[in-house]
Amino acid sequence: MVGRNRFGKGFGLLGGILAVLFGVALLFVIRSQPGQQPVPVMAEVHENITPDHLVGKFTTIMDEQGNMLSMMARTVFVGDELYTCEGRIYRMEKVEGDQAEAKFVGMDPQIVSYQDFYAGENMPVLASEVAQQGKGGLAVYHTHTDESYVPSDGTESIPFKGGIYQIGKIMVDKLRGKGINVHYDETPHDPHDNNAYTRSRRTAAGLLQNKPAAIFDIHRDGVPDPNYYRATIDGKNVARLRLVVGRENPGMSANMDFARRMMTAANNLHSNVVKEIFVGKGDYNQDLTPTALLIEAGTHTNTKEEAAQGVAMFTEAMPTVLGLTATPAAPQAPGAERTAGGGAWKALGWILGVTIIGGLGFLLVNSGNWESFKSRLSGFGKEFAGFMGPGQALRKIYRKQGGSLTEKEPGINSPDANSKLKDEKDNPTKD
Repeated sequence: MVGRNRFGKGFGLLGGILAVLFGVALLFVIRSQPGQQPVPVMAEVHENITPDHLVGKFTTIMDEQGNMLSMMARTVFVGDELYTCEGRIYRMEKVEGDQAEAKFVGMDPQIVSYQDFYAGENMPVLASEVAQQGKGGLAVYHTHTDESYVPSDGTESIPFKGGIYQIGKIMVDKLRGKGINVHYDETPHDPHDNNAYTRSRRTAAGLLQNKPAAIFDIHRDGVPDPNYYRATIDGKNVARLRLVVGRENPGMSANMDFARRMMTAANNLHSNVVKEIFVGKGDYNQDLTPTALLIEAGTHTNTKEEAAQGVAMFTEAMPTVLGLTATPAAPQAPGAERTAGGGAWKALGWILGVTIIGGLGFLLVNSGNWESFKSRLSGFGKEFAGFMGPGQALRKIYRKQGGSLTEKEPGINSPDANSKLKDEKDNPTKD
């Protein structure tokens, strides 16, 4: 009996360890699924130390040969990256004041792959009944709600009711016109300071309760030269767009992949309407979901009509990229990471494998020798089978009595079956 008690205690401890590790693995899988995540408490109190959309200031980015690559009204840091619409990647190597120097590090294979894919696809007009297949539609909001367009609004900033709201409404109306459900939150987040993203995080988290397929934070840039964004596309005057991805987000690779898809799909429909993708220091609340994206629609010196035209062209690509049409999903691009769900299940397999191996190792050490280990392992298998159900135990009892558990004999849930199991368990000769 002492041996059985010690044996039971050993397996009790082992079972407890296995249960805890399995629970941790399951929690990991749930947390790793793409989609909405809870708002971290610290996000509500910490300040965004990465100023962007600076008022009256901007950074010019040059390549190693002194050619201008980009300009933006935000602070640029060493390690930030710029992806052109052609797929060229530049990494910031040096920043001095309002000047940054970037090094060309190669072509992005995913952008090139997506360009080939979307160029070969027909992108049909979204039918209303197909649009309803979108799980929770889409979501739109603005972090900097004062941003305006000087030629149209008369000023670059209108606190609490900036011209940027009209740009957001253009996107919303275009999507709703295609039968897509859109959640548009017009909550203001002024003043235009470093804490604006902390305030808008609550808005974004609230929108994600609707489980949208994607969420867009719409801004405009603040560089003084309107010609940096201005272009004629399909015979129309357009303010081109920039997409921004935060690199201080543990899941930024998924957000970046979404940005790549959106840029290449939109540019396939309307030549280079998306000018570039900027990967900057910060998270821009994109850690909340892998399909969160920050859009800059032109700059404050463009007209609101130019910005609206650019956003309207960009919006046409959303249904296909987000799977709201019959268009097949884009193939996995070279070097692209696996989806969050697939990676999570793979991780679960590794965790469970390590758990089982660790449990067997614990049992072997606790047994002292190989023969004892095999005996305990066999006993554990029998106890597990008994735990899963009384059917196997009943068959064993009936075999001892010269019978079998058949359709004519009591079922495993019958009073007679329960009585037989109890009698067998209470038989003191079995110990």
